[in-house]
Amino acid sequence: MSTPKSSWPEVVGWPASAAVTQINSDRPDVAIEVVPAGTNVAPGYNASRVRVFFDAGNASGPVLYTPVVG
Repeated sequence: MSTPKSSWPEVVGWPASAAVTQINSDRPDVAIEVVPAGTNVAPGYNASRVRVFFDAGNASGPVLYTPVVG
C-alpha cells in the first residue's frame, strides 16, 4: 500500500479553486481550508487538514505556498 500524498508543490501559482480540486481528488479524506495569505491561523498540526494560502490581492487568487497536510 502506498503512502497518501501529503504535499502539493505543483499547485503553487494555480488559482486556489483549481488547487482545491486537485487536492480533493488526491486526498478526499482531508478538510481543505482556503486562506488569504497573511491571515493569522491557529497553530498546531492536524493530520486531517490542508491549508491553501492564496494571494487575495490578485484577481486569479494564485496559490503562494506549497499546501501540506498539517
